[in-house]
Amino acid sequence: MMRELEYPFDSKLIIRKKIKMLRMLKSDGLLRVKKNVAILGGSTTNDIKLCLELFLLNYGIEPIFYESDYNQYYQEALFPTKELVDFKPDCIYIFTTNRNITRYPSLTDSLESVEYLLNSEYEKYKTIWGSLSKTFKCPIIQNNFEKIHYRLLGNRDGYDKHGKTHFINCLNQKFAEYAQTHDDFYICDVDYISADFGLSYWHDMEYWYMYKYALSLEAIPVLSFNVANIIKSVFGKNKKGFVLDLDNTLWGGVVGDDGVDNIEIGLEEPIGQAFLEFQEYIKEHKNLGVVLNIDSKNDYENAVAGLNHPDGILKPNDFIIIKANWEQKDKNFIEISNLLSLLPESLVFIDDNPAERLIINEQIPGVCAPELGSVQDYIRVIDHAGYFESTIISSDDINRNQMYRENVEREQIKLKFNNYSDYLLNLNMKATIGPFEPSLMARISQLSNKSNQFNLTTRRYTQNEIEKISLNSQYIDICGRLEDRFGDNGLTSVVIGHQIGEDVNIDLWIMSCRVLKRCLEFAMMNEFVTICNRRKVKKINGFYYPTKKNSMVRDFYYLHGFKKVYEDIDGNTKWELITKDYEYKETPIIVNQQGE
Repeated sequence: MMRELEYPFDSKLIIRKKIKMLRMLKSDGLLRVKKNVAILGGSTTNDIKLCLELFLLNYGIEPIFYESDYNQYYQEALFPTKELVDFKPDCIYIFTTNRNITRYPSLTDSLESVEYLLNSEYEKYKTIWGSLSKTFKCPIIQNNFEKIHYRLLGNRDGYDKHGKTHFINCLNQKFAEYAQTHDDFYICDVDYISADFGLSYWHDMEYWYMYKYALSLEAIPVLSFNVANIIKSVFGKNKKGFVLDLDNTLWGGVVGDDGVDNIEIGLEEPIGQAFLEFQEYIKEHKNLGVVLNIDSKNDYENAVAGLNHPDGILKPNDFIIIKANWEQKDKNFIEISNLLSLLPESLVFIDDNPAERLIINEQIPGVCAPELGSVQDYIRVIDHAGYFESTIISSDDINRNQMYRENVEREQIKLKFNNYSDYLLNLNMKATIGPFEPSLMARISQLSNKSNQFNLTTRRYTQNEIEKISLNSQYIDICGRLEDRFGDNGLTSVVIGHQIGEDVNIDLWIMSCRVLKRCLEFAMMNEFVTICNRRKVKKINGFYYPTKKNSMVRDFYYLHGFKKVYEDIDGNTKWELITKDYEYKETPIIVNQQGE
């Protein structure tokens, strides 16, 4: 990762060195997910595209862009060019600003006329979104509107029906209501971003009049960064958890030296209140499915005592793993990621000590360890970094902390068994396996975009694509969820097979790392082959495309009785199974058909 592109970044530096940065990122040799991104602009978008490319490359996404002609967003949406149709975008970003609002109310307009103007403007965009969704069936990102650079009515402009500020607020509310009821549609909240940046600095009249830039040069990286956060979230590049220090990070002072009673946390003093609000902010992430962990140089007893401070918000049971000892923090960090079955780079390291952050950055490539500043800045720095940008919030997300906690309990129980088979039987596992259902589409898409380690073909699917597959009789689609005596792991495995005559190609086989080595993959294969037999399939073709992250499934097909028929110099392999020769595997899992 390029640290210059992590928040907080220097916008002037990015604008000045964007071409050099681009060359460096493109030549770093890293494998990235390729995505076609169409930008339909209401004003000049070239620098937005360049900055967006920087941030996406830094997130592990290699974008290929289609850029509409100047201010042709409406025409391109309703009457797509052949070039746009052939481009087949994976994602469409509509860059419009308040400059693209057709007409604002005037003081002489009746209230009925104002309402007509508002609905007409909204219907224009609603038509755009409907046309794009119908034609391309891909995620759409739409800017809402920033405030204009003056208020004709002063403060009254915000509530008078004729005020431009009020008109923009009402239009933004209609955009929000549309987003609430339409999947794969996302708002880039330019209204908030511009206010946070500073509205007086967001607008640059000289650049607008000369070059038709609807925002200042320094604001372009800020906007592009926020759009990149939405895109990386849609395509499964969000972080998954925190690893937090304690002393001077979750409270003021050193608990081992100062004692529990003297650490700074609570409402009595300003610094204590700042730490209290930070703890509250961190705890709120649990409802997003962000896993919380501790990595602290401390005696364990002191760490727990600090977390049990009566004025604190975070308690020991809010964390999945607490590593409080005198080991090196990078060693603890790796152990935490291993216990969670997560890649280290999916965790964010939060520590007030710059020396500790440097060690993590140098020893564990890809891990974000943000420069925090003082405690008053902690929330702003972490929040604006967009590590956990929420585009979908599923029930599994809300329950994820509990799922990981139960997984740790399983690992602890495993130590009591000398025989692994006995351990699996002791779990009393039950799986529900069946076809995709409407209520699961968002989660299935989310899992396909998040799974990196147990992902045989590295394919990614949007929710629209998943829905189309579920309705297409040429596909075999099954998903599985696993529960045991510790709890429900949620939806954890997805398989998509494409039937072509008497053959089936396995396009996707993924599984959450939470249920590794639990035999769910064998139960899924048993069900998949059963469906193939029912559909008179004679041969199943499996494919493995290696990445730096999925080596654990290199021998997946061999373990299921497939024969390797092809391998190229890059390690890409093809496997075949004659369906009638498949030997069903016994598993310690009781399988229920979905709906039973």
